Amino acid sequence: MLEKLRRANCRCRFCNRNLLTPAALIKAMTISVHPNVDAANAAATECLAGWLLRPSTRNVMVAGGNTPLELYRRIAQRRLELSHLNAFALDEYVGVPLGEPRNCANLLRRAVVEAWGIPLTQFFAVSSLAQEALGSVQEHERRIARAGGLDVVVLGLGQNGHLGFNEPGSAEDSIGRVLDLEPSSVEANQRWFDNDYAPAQGVTVGLKTILAARHVLIAALGAHKTSAVKAMIEGPRTPQCPASFLQGHPDTRVILDEAAAEQLDRQKRNQ
Repeated sequence: MLEKLRRANCRCRFCNRNLLTPAALIKAMTISVHPNVDAANAAATECLAGWLLRPSTRNVMVAGGNTPLELYRRIAQRRLELSHLNAFALDEYVGVPLGEPRNCANLLRRAVVEAWGIPLTQFFAVSSLAQEALGSVQEHERRIARAGGLDVVVLGLGQNGHLGFNEPGSAEDSIGRVLDLEPSSVEANQRWFDNDYAPAQGVTVGLKTILAARHVLIAALGAHKTSAVKAMIEGPRTPQCPASFLQGHPDTRVILDEAAAEQLDRQKRNQ
């Protein structure tokens, strides 16, 4: 009986995560709720800076999109010595020109790699060209594996609960692939590109690689993220909310503002 209890609450990679109890899963997530966006970004910056400065941190995966941009700017302002890092892009829009400044590769090159002082030779992205995307992300995941896996992953939370372009329906052990995107994601893409493009496909690192990372930081800000936040933290672990699989991760930090946390059970806040 003692052994069963130990395994039911164990977070190590050698135990079957399916044995984790719901309570143990929730305890694996550190959740902090902050009064406003500025305070949330300050907390995220403290967390990420601490991880990046650890001697063991070498491989960092970064997401594009609006949510993490202020975090990246604040890290750059600190002028940390980060030239030893390898930076990996999380995903990419499919069908957008390689030279488009707003695609993930070019955005992250400016906001993270150049801003943090990481050599360009240590930045790895995924092709946005339809004919190259699948092979590119497959090689991307092989490169991550050869490098020893990810130490840190920075994520945003999609309104439909997606991580990267792992849309609802994505399995916990999914690998890098090209996906058709849900209408809400297509609409978000169209807004991001100011109606110049409306990518209906994305290419993404799979959940298997994301969940194998040693540390995960995910931020969700604003009232439009409330439903996704509730499903991620309080809902069942299900492919219908890919972010819910973070409940079983051994070190996930969830940073929220009050608006995003509005639907959460009060007992789940700041735990």
